[in-house]
Amino acid sequence: MVGAAVLLATRGGGGPLPSPPLEVIEPGVDVQATAGDPFAYTEERRAGLERCAARGLAHVIYAKSPGGVMESARRTARYLPLVERAAGPAGLDADVMEAIVLLESAGRADAAADPRLEGAVGLTQILASTGQGLLAMDVDTARSRALTARIARARARGRTNRARHLEAARRRVDERFDPRKALGATARYLTFARGQLGRDDLALVSYHMGVGNLSSAIEDFGAGPGVSYARLFFESTPNSHARAWRRLQGLGDDSVTYYWRVQAAREIMGLYRSDPDALARNAELHTAKNSAEEVLHPPGETEVYDDPGELEDAYRDSELRPFPDAPDDTGLRRARQMGELAGRLEQPRSLYRGLRPEAYALALYLARLTRDAGGGASPLTVTSTVRDLEYQGLLRRGNPEATDNYSLHTTGWSFDILRSYSGDDQAQALQYALDRLEALDLIAWVREPAAVHVTVSGDAQALERLLVQRGS
Repeated sequence: MVGAAVLLATRGGGGPLPSPPLEVIEPGVDVQATAGDPFAYTEERRAGLERCAARGLAHVIYAKSPGGVMESARRTARYLPLVERAAGPAGLDADVMEAIVLLESAGRADAAADPRLEGAVGLTQILASTGQGLLAMDVDTARSRALTARIARARARGRTNRARHLEAARRRVDERFDPRKALGATARYLTFARGQLGRDDLALVSYHMGVGNLSSAIEDFGAGPGVSYARLFFESTPNSHARAWRRLQGLGDDSVTYYWRVQAAREIMGLYRSDPDALARNAELHTAKNSAEEVLHPPGETEVYDDPGELEDAYRDSELRPFPDAPDDTGLRRARQMGELAGRLEQPRSLYRGLRPEAYALALYLARLTRDAGGGASPLTVTSTVRDLEYQGLLRRGNPEATDNYSLHTTGWSFDILRSYSGDDQAQALQYALDRLEALDLIAWVREPAAVHVTVSGDAQALERLLVQRGS
């Protein structure tokens, strides 16, 4: 349902030609429940939403893989024969198990989460308590710690053969360090969880979340047995299946997104084998900035505005649309200082108060998600939108946060939200909106000292269906 609140695209004292006014969803309408919402969960959309979530949440793997994602994939690939041997008899997907190895340990059989070795250890990061109990592994943490200290001393002294001998001894007293046994234990866990939960996707989620936590979330959701994780994830929001959402968020770790990150790891391993050049390019784009913004809009493939004349042409051709100051209708307040350096270029500030239509639609959607999630009626403050290279050059001289390199602000795809909120409720609601939009692969975002920097995917074009052009 589309409402009647009109956004006036005013010129703000001269400058670019305005785009037609837009209507947005009524302030009281929950966008997640709106029939016209192109990103609301439906069974028909499930496969597409799953692909979006895997892409949108892949950045952390590229950014944090030890030695880089290519090296991590190379280490992981060495264990494929053992992975297949463990997965086959259990009827499990070997690609998924391999993805667990990449995500959990980056292919390092000696990875340990804590020096006492009570936490996650080994190729598939098994907890000592889980290994000793549910998985019936030999895990003697005291002897394992002692051997680990001796291994470190032997390596420091260059005694490679001695270190290898001690590693073999450690594998016997702590089977989590034994790749074959760790993979076998992981297969046993997934088989057990599948029996408890009835679905492969839920079994995989429980590998990080635990069967008990996931079962409680499903009970809170109220859909009965057989609900897919995609439905549980996308339909659980602060104002829809709120009890399930609160339980999932209350876990306080990465459990909620684990399933999507495993799927992202699976895609990485597939690219490693089928198109390593493409994987290397992805890695370059993911690690260029502190977010995945260059993945969404790669340099050299994305139009950059060089000077004020190009911005004027873009407004005239409706490639950019003015960003209005209409907080009551949009939920977004335009900061007074937006475009404050324009005078030094002898240009009106209004030239630097605009976005690509898709980015503008996304900003409205983000504001609505924030309000619907309990963020209250106070608007979010947008401090910066489009720039050109001349403006970026001026900004760079006085702002240490401004990049010397490719800035997505010079493309019209980025905006900044001031990190000043009406209260904790609004801050938490904005966090929910950012996380949800990232999982939909609609944005890349990063928290800067004064603002949240948001870059919008071209796929946000689908949100323009929520905006109705009026006039010509």
